[in-house]
Amino acid sequence: MLILNCGGTFNKRYNKLNGELEIPFDNKVVDTILQSVKYEYKIAGVCYKDSLDMNEKDRETIANIIHNSDEDKFIIIHGTDTMDKTAEFLDEIFDNRTIVLTGAMKPFEIDNIEATLNIGLSLGFINSLPTKGVYICMNGFIKERNKLKKNRELGKFELV
Repeated sequence: MLILNCGGTFNKRYNKLNGELEIPFDNKVVDTILQSVKYEYKIAGVCYKDSLDMNEKDRETIANIIHNSDEDKFIIIHGTDTMDKTAEFLDEIFDNRTIVLTGAMKPFEIDNIEATLNIGLSLGFINSLPTKGVYICMNGFIKERNKLKKNRELGKFELV
């Protein structure tokens, strides 16, 4: 299994110098969450962006990493605003891999529960021999990518 870290709110940290939340170019949050898990995983940083700043080139980079990998299971840490776009993009390309996109509505640094839950659920799901496909894991749900959408008004993901 390979974890691809794209950034998003999941990874944001408070910069004490300028007072802003920023996405650092590291995998500290994922490593912190998974340090207590006795599970071998590989992680690759991809673009370290807010998902609103992601573009087709970023999605192509993700697809190329998946395509060129020997792995067949992937967890993608992704911002929530365009998670569905990336999931749809990947679903059009891959039918022989299991891909789970997850993220968080609040930065791990502010509230570590949601990010921890989402990556934990993603790990459990991907290791339970799911059907190949593209899934989204948010708010306690893991569903095919077109069955879970972000409700911006309520600030959570819902079944559709």
